[in-house]
Amino acid sequence: MDVTAFSSELLSALAEADFVERVALRVEGNIVDGRAYLCGEMFLEFYFNEVSGTIAFALIKGRERIWGIDRDNIRGWHLHPVEEPESHVAIEPLSVPEIVERLKETLKELEGGLG
Repeated sequence: MDVTAFSSELLSALAEADFVERVALRVEGNIVDGRAYLCGEMFLEFYFNEVSGTIAFALIKGRERIWGIDRDNIRGWHLHPVEEPESHVAIEPLSVPEIVERLKETLKELEGGLG
C-alpha cells in the first residue's frame, strides 16, 4: 500500500463513520499521520509509513491510549484491547475500513463512547 491508497481508504472510511466530527491529516513524503476527532473527548490518532509498512491506530481519551490496532515489523499485526491497552494481542491483517469498523464496535462497547 502507498501513501495515496492509505489516505484515500482512511478518508473514505472515516467519512462514512457518524461518530467522526472532523479529520486532520498530514502527508509528508512517505508518511501519513493525523487525528480523527470523535464525539466527546476522544480522538483517533493514526500513522502510516509506506517504506516500513508500519500502520498505527490509537484511540486516545484524555492523554492515554485506551485501544489500538497496529502493524509493525517487530510484532506484526496486533491489538491493544480496551481491557489492557498496553498489551499486544496478535490478530490477522486488517484493511483500513475493517480497522475503522473495529473502532466503531469498540466505541459502542465503551460506556458513553458515542455520547
